[in-house]
Amino acid sequence: MASSVQADPIAITGAEVWTNATDQPIKNATIVISAGQIVSVQSAEPLPPGARVIEATGRVVTPPLDAAATQIGLVEVASASDTDDRAVQSGPLGAAFDVSLGVDANDLAVQQARAAGVARALVFPGPAGNGIFAGQAARLNLAERPDIVERARAALFMTAGGSAAHAAGGSRAAIWGELRNALAEARSLRGLPSPFKPRDQLLNHLDIEALSPVLEKRLPLAVVAQRDADIRQALAVARDFGISVVIVGGAEAWRAASELASRHVAVILDPLDDLPVSYDTVGARRDNARILAAAGVTIGFMVSGQGIYLSYNVGPALREGAGIAVANGLPYAQALRAITQNAGHIWLDPVPGGTLVAGAAADLVIWDGDPLEPASAPVAVFLKGQEISLRTRQTLLRDRYRPAREARPPAPATR
Repeated sequence: MASSVQADPIAITGAEVWTNATDQPIKNATIVISAGQIVSVQSAEPLPPGARVIEATGRVVTPPLDAAATQIGLVEVASASDTDDRAVQSGPLGAAFDVSLGVDANDLAVQQARAAGVARALVFPGPAGNGIFAGQAARLNLAERPDIVERARAALFMTAGGSAAHAAGGSRAAIWGELRNALAEARSLRGLPSPFKPRDQLLNHLDIEALSPVLEKRLPLAVVAQRDADIRQALAVARDFGISVVIVGGAEAWRAASELASRHVAVILDPLDDLPVSYDTVGARRDNARILAAAGVTIGFMVSGQGIYLSYNVGPALREGAGIAVANGLPYAQALRAITQNAGHIWLDPVPGGTLVAGAAADLVIWDGDPLEPASAPVAVFLKGQEISLRTRQTLLRDRYRPAREARPPAPATR
């Protein structure tokens, strides 16, 4: 459990602090925390009287991780269907499918993500079997509490590309035709006094109501697309209907970098994508993030490992992906923002976090080394000034069954 809010201030001393306010860290910094907020972040600052001092010399401090697109809390064991609430395969719900109603705060993947330094996440629905709309995503706050859903219906997801064409009858052209028709129907029927709409349209009234916030630009339409042609179709729909679009996946987004930047369309990509696992990703390349960021596109990361890590090990996977992006040319500070700050801006959080400055919430992670190095790990995690326990089921099992060092039998003799 999280400790109680400290009555006395906390001073973290000697750290290298990446604030996200600049592109360089503050060396030998002291972070002063009081009443759940950051009071100051300065180099070699005097300690406030009565402060609890945390020595962090040689450590790195960053804002906590923010998973821009994941599925923690929606699936416990992928092979056990009764624990998998990521998608609908049939039934009346399409755009109206709301994954926030199925989020499990006790999911061990949530516990593990919290201990790995993840404070917030967007969880999104998987591809639907009954249409092009996957459903509505939710923003999570992973602080230890029974209800971790911070904001339901944070984005509306649809799935494009060759693998999703079956849901539209077999052709990707039908996907875009259905999307345009759905938006046109929702626009024409929006605001009618009765929720029961005329039945000469393709959408039911629940999906029409779900599309209204998209048309009003209160909700972004997240388009899961990899191929350049599909990304450009999404841009055309955004232009024609005046809606906000986010590209999720974007293996070939580098081909449309200038257009995405000029339209202020963000991309959430997987830095590990560099092999054509499908025909939609023939143009995948490891420097996708560098090209997009250099063009001025806001980027976030989702590290899927071909679909595995969307639900497991989200913290280490995010950091590894960011490190690989840096190895392929993305500036370090931009990679760090992609996993700590950008998601809040992309998903229109009312008060985006991810900055360690005076007056901000005291959300931070102390790392034992470079956070973009997979072998590094959190030493301490603070959310709103409260230190979060790093114990998980995995650590408890490790401690229970690991032989004590002094009790280990000698290694067997070899011949």
